[in-house]
Amino acid sequence: MQFTSLVFILFFSVVFAIYWWVLGKNLKAQNIFLLLASYVFYASWDWRFLILLVVSSAICYYLGLKISETQDPKRKKLWVNLGLLFSVGTLFYFKYFNFFIESFTDLFGIKNDLTLKIILPLGISFYTFRMISYILDIKNNKLKAETDALAFFNYISFFPSMTSGPIDKGGLLLPQLKKERVFTVENGSDAARQILLGAFKKLVVSNSISPITQNIFQNYEHLSGSTIAFGAVLFLFQMYADFSGYSDMAIGIAKLLGFKTTKNFAFPLFAQNIADYWRKWHISLTSWLTEYVFTPLVIQFRDYDKKGLMLAVFLNFVIIGFWHGANWTFIVYGALQGLYYVPLVVNNQINKKKKLSKTIPTFKELGNIVYTMALVCFALVLFVAPSLKDAFGMYGRIFSLSLFSVPQFIKIKILGLIAIVVLIDWINKEQEHGLEISRFKPMVRRIIYVFLIFLIMYYGVFGNGSFIYEQF
Repeated sequence: MQFTSLVFILFFSVVFAIYWWVLGKNLKAQNIFLLLASYVFYASWDWRFLILLVVSSAICYYLGLKISETQDPKRKKLWVNLGLLFSVGTLFYFKYFNFFIESFTDLFGIKNDLTLKIILPLGISFYTFRMISYILDIKNNKLKAETDALAFFNYISFFPSMTSGPIDKGGLLLPQLKKERVFTVENGSDAARQILLGAFKKLVVSNSISPITQNIFQNYEHLSGSTIAFGAVLFLFQMYADFSGYSDMAIGIAKLLGFKTTKNFAFPLFAQNIADYWRKWHISLTSWLTEYVFTPLVIQFRDYDKKGLMLAVFLNFVIIGFWHGANWTFIVYGALQGLYYVPLVVNNQINKKKKLSKTIPTFKELGNIVYTMALVCFALVLFVAPSLKDAFGMYGRIFSLSLFSVPQFIKIKILGLIAIVVLIDWINKEQEHGLEISRFKPMVRRIIYVFLIFLIMYYGVFGNGSFIYEQF
């Protein structure tokens, strides 16, 4: 049940109507109905994994209570370790078991009879990280164990952000599940605008680019280096439109239900360096890893000064890469991102934030943007390649004389759609999301909304409803 499908539109229309018009003054009834809606949504993908979701929620809920009520430090540590072992172990089995078995047998030339036909449960990387943060926040006294089982089960299975995030922490979502929620026209209008922008990004921009990049990367051996490089640039915009489009819709849908969720993108296409890019891209993941992985590593390596910081950054990004998928391409992708940070660490620029010009970018800002996006696109070859052999094959084509030829598959329509996304983001770069456009008069705003709706209806590719990050 995709956000962009007719089935979901009908599903959410019914949920919205019952949630506000029938149950609007009964918080407990709203939460019961919200949980049932989340389970129906998840079961529509594969009902078998709904059992895993419910059991995982129950175990995490129980362990949270045990951690909170246990006074003995050793027993508390035991409950924490059990929680982490269960969460990480479940994720490892479903997502990484075959990868490690295959890597081990390939390394030692052993005949492989252990590979299992394991189906990856939808959203497991996202809801597992919610459970891990919940356990660690209780351990670190940042959060009290939730005694309201209904609120907790809703937190883990909240359907607007179930399949691809954002990864909300318990401290943000749990309090909202326990207080009365009020629908306002202002929030509803803002949510509708954000959903409209997300639908435009996904249905028009991402889905229009997808056939081109797929053709390029599947047939790279027969294409010029310039075409493959152009494909990497196109894929940057495809992935941004796809993932930020999903996030816009997820955040907007949650807002229609009265919830504020984690912001996931902050206009990363205008990043001034690679650190700035990762502060603006997939914010809920990078902030999660910063708190639970990077910061502890920095503390652990603090005696090694800049070398320790470089090592912490490198390990953090290897984990980011591996989180994306059980493939050596993702590990190398993460490692490359970590290496990008070395000059920033050496020059003490890792935490420096630069504010962009309000009107048009300066030549220096534009140069920084182009350089940063070039680094991102270079690494994305690893992101899309099915194997390291294919990735190196693509790099080999890129760094050949054919790089200086005219790339194929250039379409004015695609360039125009990309320009619209970039323009909308630039105009709204200081706002919460990319379609607030409060600086314009109401009539101008309505024209923009109608224009986007027209593009969705006229250019929207509705056949390909899947989102890139659902595979993670």
